[in-house]
Amino acid sequence: MELSKRQHKIIEIVKTEGPITSEQIAEQLHLTRATLRPDLAILTMAGFLEARPRVGYFYSGKSANQLLIEHIQSLMVKDYKSRPVVVQEKTSVYDAICTMFLEDVGTLYVVKGQNRLSGVLSRKDLLKAAMGNHELTAVPVSVVMTRMPNIVTCKLDDTLVHAAGQMMRHQVDSVPVVRIAGDEEWEIIGRITKTTIARAFVELGENISI
Repeated sequence: MELSKRQHKIIEIVKTEGPITSEQIAEQLHLTRATLRPDLAILTMAGFLEARPRVGYFYSGKSANQLLIEHIQSLMVKDYKSRPVVVQEKTSVYDAICTMFLEDVGTLYVVKGQNRLSGVLSRKDLLKAAMGNHELTAVPVSVVMTRMPNIVTCKLDDTLVHAAGQMMRHQVDSVPVVRIAGDEEWEIIGRITKTTIARAFVELGENISI
């Protein structure tokens, strides 16, 4: 969000003279209240100003950096998750390699039953299997996958910052989004990837410029 010169001027007036009413701000800018109303609404919604009935407008005391940090910390996994690419435990390593190539992903999630997460397959896992002296069509992915509980996960109500931190700490390319499905069982309902994080920050860069 890029502020206009008038919006910057409003912030300075409120910072210096607040609490101050919209009528008083309009008078200083030689504008009508109706003309000023959209600017005040934007500044209040963005967090620069606070409004109290019958008192007026206050400066929130937050810098642009603080507001940006708060916005980043408000981004939720549930709003950014994408479709997980899954294979069954009995799927062969060969078919898993084909699926990874065709879907153009770096991680496959291994499930049993009704999307119950049981393992994760990375490029490295499949490469190691391909380098061995095995018939890849005869080896199930359950032999080479990383199993629960050694899988990093996140949930719908986690923040995107938390998911990114999980990926950094455990040096993985993505984390599955899960919800509880029973005793020590998790249903996979999405994924967060490094591309997800990059997309979120590109959107911030395009939409927030203060």
